This record gives sequence, C-alpha cells and structure tokens, in this order.
Amino acid sequence: MDPLVLGGIVAISTILVLFSGVSVGLGLLIVSTGFLLVFDGLRSLELLPEILFGKLDNFALLSIPMFIIMGASIASTRAGADLYEALERWLTRVPGGLVISNLGACALFAAMSGSSPATCAAIGKMGIPEMRKRGYPDGVAAGSIAAGGTLGILIPPSVTMIVYGIATETSIGRLFLAGVFPGLLLVSLFMAWSLYSTWKYGDRALLASTTYTWKQKFEILPRVLPFLAIIVGVLYAMYGGIATPSETAAVGALLCLLIAMIIYKLWNPKDLWLVLRDSTKESVMILFIIAAAGVFSYMLSSLYITQSIAEWIATLDVNRWVLMGAVNVFLLIAGFFLPPVAVILMAAPILLPIITTAGFDPIWFAVILTINMEIGLISPPVGLNLYVINGIAPDISLKTILKGSLPFVACMVIAILLLCVFPGIATWLPDAVMGQAL
Repeated sequence: MDPLVLGGIVAISTILVLFSGVSVGLGLLIVSTGFLLVFDGLRSLELLPEILFGKLDNFALLSIPMFIIMGASIASTRAGADLYEALERWLTRVPGGLVISNLGACALFAAMSGSSPATCAAIGKMGIPEMRKRGYPDGVAAGSIAAGGTLGILIPPSVTMIVYGIATETSIGRLFLAGVFPGLLLVSLFMAWSLYSTWKYGDRALLASTTYTWKQKFEILPRVLPFLAIIVGVLYAMYGGIATPSETAAVGALLCLLIAMIIYKLWNPKDLWLVLRDSTKESVMILFIIAAAGVFSYMLSSLYITQSIAEWIATLDVNRWVLMGAVNVFLLIAGFFLPPVAVILMAAPILLPIITTAGFDPIWFAVILTINMEIGLISPPVGLNLYVINGIAPDISLKTILKGSLPFVACMVIAILLLCVFPGIATWLPDAVMGQAL
C-alpha cells in the first residue's frame, strides 16, 4: 500500500480511537500495535517493550514531575490569591486596572505553576467575583481569566516546552528562553485589549474601586516575593551554567514545598499527601503519553509514513509561508480536540522535518506551536479552560465565556503574525544568552 494512503488511514483510525473515549496514551498504543501487527507482522511487536521503556530512559524527563510538584505546591496554597491581591492593591486606580491585575497575576502564577487549569482556578476564584462585583461585564471577567490561564504553557518553566524539547531533541534551555518575550508580548496584547474594552464600556469599575494605603500595598509583598525569587533563582541556575534543567527543577520543587509549609502552614500530612498524589498522577499521565508516542513514532517510521509525507511536502511547489499557514491550520484543528502534550508528541515527528526543510527555526516553531495550543485551550469543543471557568462561575454560561475569550484569541493570532514577521522576538534571547545554535 502507498505510504501516503496508509498515513491517511492511520490518521483517521487515530482520531476514531481517541474519540472513543480511551486515554490518549492507551489510544496511541492501540493504533500503533494494530498497524504494526497488520503490516509488519508479529516480529515487530518484540521491539515494542524496549521502545516503550527506552523512550522514558531520558534524564531530562525528571524535570517534568519536579516542575509539576513545584506548581502543585503553589496551587495548594493561597499564593494565587495573595498574588492577585498584591497586584489589585497596586493597580486598583488604573483604568481597567482590575482586569490588568488579573492578567498580570495569571502571567506570574503561570510562571510559578506551569499549568493552565491551575492558573485559571487559582486566579479565577478571586478575580471573577471581584470583577463582576465592580461592574465589569461577565464576558470580560471570565474571558480574561480563561485567556490569562493559557500563558501557563508558554511562559517558562513550561512542561509543554519540556515535552517538545524531548520529542524533537531540542535544547530545553533555549525553548524556555524562547518563550519569555512571546509570553510578554501576549500579556501586553491582552492588557491592551483590556484597556480598550474598559474604555469602550466606560470605566464604571473605577468608581467602585477601593483605595489602599501605602502600608497596605507593601504588607502583602512578603507573601508573594519568595515564590517569585524561586522562579528567578531557578532560571538563573539553569542559564548561569550552575545546574541542568532537571537539577534546578528538583531544587525549585523542594523550595516551593518548604515555602508552602513555612509561609502558608502546609504542615498537615493529608495536605502534603494530596500535593504529592496529584503530582504523581499528572506526571504518570504525561510520561505514559510520551512513552506511547514513542511507539507511535516508531510505527510511523517503520511503515515509511513519516518519510513519505516529508518527501511529498518537499516536492510541492508552494511558498514556504503557504506551507506554514497550512501547518498552523492543522495545529489549530488538532488543538481544538486534543491536549497540547498529545498534539506535540503526535505531530512533532511529522512536522519537524517539514519545517526544517522549509528553512524554519525549530525553536521559533516551538513558540508558534505553543500559541496554537493556547488557542485550543479556550476554543470548543474541548476548550479545557472554558470548563474550568464555568466550574468556578457556573452562573456564567459557556457561550458568554467563549464570547469573552474571542478577543483574546484574536490577540493570539496577532502574536503569531508578529512572530512570523519578526522571528527575533522568539529567537533573540536564546541566541543572546546561549549563543547561536549550530
């Protein structure tokens, strides 16, 4: 059978299996095993255990559970509420200041936790009721938190970037640095829209805002600054050549646990057990998907599907930006239905040779891919962040949350276009800190 036709059958089969309700990791194993058995015989199955466990034999993977523990220990405390309150006290008299403080809190909490749902939950529980109480429209209140939560997979340290680095054998340090300026760009675009929408609706919220004394503004900072210091310290240790990403993640996780215990009195063994239990469950889920995706990639390569698609793309007489546009459409559609980790692990083996052949930087492409995944987090039918917000504020309909999120989707599309015109937004910092990639 022609490998391209076979590739189409594999794609359709994978979609059907994943839509059946099975987990992503198990679905990938079922599809991989079935096609290898049919087209390559029983002998191919002998290698599957070695491939499955061999994919996990990577020291860099240790950073995933460590960063997850780091985020879980922060999410289990009032750190998000304190971060929100600190920004709200400092920005309360700025037009649209409450929306801006929520977005700023989302960005900082995302940097600390690396999790989009955790960011939505932590900041949204405080921010949404407060914005509604002060006269902001429901769509603005819910949409800003849903969009701000997506920053968790872009602003370092990001588990999604770690997964991309492992899947494509790309420097995780460079990927983290590449996400800094695009993350700040997105925050700036989100805040710009918030200022415009506040002006458009009339800043009724400013009339209802509370005035804080300088003492009240400064007294909240000691509860927030230690966590921010950990983030700065982790990044400094990583880029200062002091430690590897896995080592810095382990130290960061330990320090976050200690600060949660000291500042927020997280002494109860049951609470600590919940942090470790939830972190273990999430880590195992991600690692299982990574292992299953390794088998899936082996199946695609063994049946010559990946190579045939790359060769077919190379023969197309199209402008490379037309090609990139098609890739973006594919990523958007995939992000509507699948979680970011699954999309990266399934698509990277196919897309990487295509984009490098077309002359695109894989570090730059990681940022483009991640922003596409962010759009998927606030777009139906899956739109995880939409459901998280709906769970926090069940009286706000999903339709209202979605309408409030759409302007922020437009901001993400603008960010992608700016990155295409000015790729240095993503590549300058990695090159400046770590030197030109070979």
